Amino acid sequence: MRVEIRAPRLSDATLYAAAVRRSAEHVGRWNPVEPDGLVDLVRRQGESLRTFLFVNTEDGGLVGSCNVANIVKGRFCNGSLGYNSYLPYNGTGRMTEGMRLVVDRCFTPESIGGLGLHRLEINVQPENHPSIGMAKRLGFRHEGYTPRMLYLQGGWRDHERFALTAEEWPGLQPNP
Repeated sequence: MRVEIRAPRLSDATLYAAAVRRSAEHVGRWNPVEPDGLVDLVRRQGESLRTFLFVNTEDGGLVGSCNVANIVKGRFCNGSLGYNSYLPYNGTGRMTEGMRLVVDRCFTPESIGGLGLHRLEINVQPENHPSIGMAKRLGFRHEGYTPRMLYLQGGWRDHERFALTAEEWPGLQPNP
């Protein structure tokens, strides 16, 4: 693996700010650009939000990040994935590697260090072809279209909805 995933730390603030600023045009087409938002993000970590940073193992650079948000346990056991890739690693496959690690962690039982979720969603604006490609590469199935789902860039944005359950994730399938 060329990336490792880990929780954000306050000491990552400079690394995070530089990656977000460097990638502002790339990220800002789809998501808010908040280079100084790491302190608040670390503060908000808890039962309903877990963030993972994707760190390049070769040079320590920040490849991307993924929020597992709206985590609900009990009978639902669901979370929503939102992710950003950062330059210069965009298009190298590292983001896909990191996302596979996140999905694995989400579906791994809590008793062995995972989040113990059963279902994950990815919601993507229809014009965001790279993120739709990511959802498909990870094996998420298209479930539908949600009009005016999120308020982004000054307006309510439509989203395509993708989902995956633990039974569908090949990383957790037992070997025959």
